[in-house]
Amino acid sequence: MTILVGCSGWSYDDWVGRFYPIELAKKKGEWLAYYAQFFDTVEINSTYYHPPGERQVQSWIKKLKDRVAGFEYSVKMPGLVTHQSLVEGDVEKALFWTSSFDKTCLSPLKEADLLGGVLFQLSPHFKNEGQAISRLAEVLDALASQGYNLAVEFRHRSWMDEGETEIDPEASEVLRERNVANVLIDGPGHYPGMMTADHAYIRFHGRNYDIWYGSEKEDDHRLNRYDYLYNKDQLNRWVPKIKDAELRTTRVRMYFNNHARAKAVRNAFQMMDMLLIEHKSKEISLQDQFTLGEFGK
Repeated sequence: MTILVGCSGWSYDDWVGRFYPIELAKKKGEWLAYYAQFFDTVEINSTYYHPPGERQVQSWIKKLKDRVAGFEYSVKMPGLVTHQSLVEGDVEKALFWTSSFDKTCLSPLKEADLLGGVLFQLSPHFKNEGQAISRLAEVLDALASQGYNLAVEFRHRSWMDEGETEIDPEASEVLRERNVANVLIDGPGHYPGMMTADHAYIRFHGRNYDIWYGSEKEDDHRLNRYDYLYNKDQLNRWVPKIKDAELRTTRVRMYFNNHARAKAVRNAFQMMDMLLIEHKSKEISLQDQFTLGEFGK
């Protein structure tokens, strides 16, 4: 049983001077290797926006395969699948993009022993109606046979049961039959905490309810809706849930998506401390000390 803690991404300019040393400001190609000194896993969100080509994936492999033992990349499925094809009800197109992503990204990472979880963050517009469940099942089937650790993050209330406390029974059965994890979430809104697989996937989005739902103020000092720092009490309340997940699964993957100003890094370190996970650490300054543009002068 293993718990892996990491961040959702590593290539953030506002981490320079807070997490990344100032001397690496203009050396983005070295950020991943530096990140991997502190964490055993990272969640790649860029694959949602742009399915990576073969050269991009090989660069991820080359940077870490022979340098960091046991490191994992968890990757997000392209929006072409989750936010376009599935929402439009076009299963044929969804399967095409899923197969393409498997060939160019998932399979090479698995062969290099670097693949962690595969995240399906569903569109909030993908509702549990009509043939939605069968469409989702068909896409999951295209990858489940490969032995990948798949995880689904439901984002519309229609996927919850009548009491709005757990996943709809039929949807839950689809996940269980394929050993697909229901993503456990900390963030604005209510999320079902049901576990459906022999592996667990947890994401921390922050709790900026106002920005999340579009009511931010003009004088707001926050960078974006992910600019949120969990306090120790908020994190500590998750410890029993995480330990329970550890007992019930073979692997727990946990990612902090509150990335603004390296707050994800600080909270990830705090969570590892609470779980008594040994790790290399450093002090994370959350104060604005400079702008990245200064290094281009």
